[in-house]
Amino acid sequence: MDWQLTLIIILGALVVLMSIGLPVAFCFLAINVVGAFLFWKGELGLEQLVSNLITSVASFTMMPILLFVLMGEVMFISGVGPMMLDTLDKWLGRLPGRLSLLAVAAGTLFGALTGASMASVAMLGSNLMPEMEKRGYKKPMTMGPILGSGGLAILIPPSSIAVLVGAIGEISIGRILLAIILPGLVLAGIFSIYIILRCTFNPSLAPSYQVDPTPLSVKLIATVKYVLPIGIILFLVVGIIFVGLATPEEAAASGTLGSFLLAAAYRRLTWEVLKKTFHNTLKISVMILMIICGAAVFSQIMSFSGASRGLTELAISLPLSPIMIIITMQLVGLFLGCFISVIAIMMICLPIFMPIITAFNFDPVWFAVLFVINMEVAQITPPYGMSLFVMKGIAPDGTTTQDIWRASVPFILLDIVLMVLIMIFPDIALWLPNMKLKP
Repeated sequence: MDWQLTLIIILGALVVLMSIGLPVAFCFLAINVVGAFLFWKGELGLEQLVSNLITSVASFTMMPILLFVLMGEVMFISGVGPMMLDTLDKWLGRLPGRLSLLAVAAGTLFGALTGASMASVAMLGSNLMPEMEKRGYKKPMTMGPILGSGGLAILIPPSSIAVLVGAIGEISIGRILLAIILPGLVLAGIFSIYIILRCTFNPSLAPSYQVDPTPLSVKLIATVKYVLPIGIILFLVVGIIFVGLATPEEAAASGTLGSFLLAAAYRRLTWEVLKKTFHNTLKISVMILMIICGAAVFSQIMSFSGASRGLTELAISLPLSPIMIIITMQLVGLFLGCFISVIAIMMICLPIFMPIITAFNFDPVWFAVLFVINMEVAQITPPYGMSLFVMKGIAPDGTTTQDIWRASVPFILLDIVLMVLIMIFPDIALWLPNMKLKP
């Protein structure tokens, strides 16, 4: 069978299974079972399938994924975020779009606690939107910054999406965690500049209001108490990787331990918090491990069938420059983000894209950063971005789906601006991992 026909059958079967509502992990499992039977000699192929499934997750390198989930859950459920939000609020004064800027600042720091954009959108929306509505903020300056800033959780370690990209694409997780830091900070800066400029030229979007001055001593004490510990957690996750003191697995363990100690220090580590934390972690971890199993075997079947090799040879033979191939890949990701989940996009695209990236000798970490940003866009891309549904659930009465879509568009475009900047200046993504100190 020609590889083109094989690829069409595999992707067509995936589309059919997803369209009938089967969970993504089970869609890939079904494809893998049939593929193993056809390409790997019947029952022997099924035995090999089971062996490969076990091998794909029975590895110490999977530990950061599970520990980062645990870390994010305890920070989110214990309610550390709102205390941090109040502290940031004290520092902003009367800047244009003050509460929208607060969403950006909080989204950046909150990303270091959860690594999950939907959790960040839910927290920011629940805490900020009532005050924004009360102050007369228009919808583009309430929902837009919260949607955009929620996505920063994907670009600030620990990022569950970044770790999954590393696991599925077989890319160094430690280097990806370092590589996404600077792009995340740059994106937060781009969001802030956009908000300040837009609110300066159109003050009606975010009316100014009187802010009671806060003594410097109060702000410093609150910062030390509620913001500095987050910096310590971030150091425990990526700082010790950077200075060569720990592997990603050890860093994930130290960050998780630090998160539990922080929740305990704030007297938030109750039995109910622990029970809910471990329950949620178990559910999410099983889902993630199923996804990794499916993606690993799917990649092997694609390779064994000749589809991966055929696509790579086709990409090399196209009359396009290598950077145009990269741009085409990003456009495919952006298009798919309009219709299917981030997990499905990763499982479909990475096994196809990574052999091409290797053939063109692109830095896989650089590509991973672009892909992670692309997945951030997918979370807020109409009509099926998951963060849009979260926003719909917490938005004030009378908010239409179209209002949410319109609010997300400027921040989608700003994400794309960051992707273009990283293509032009790769050091935005590669500077930190290339500086990593050796043990």
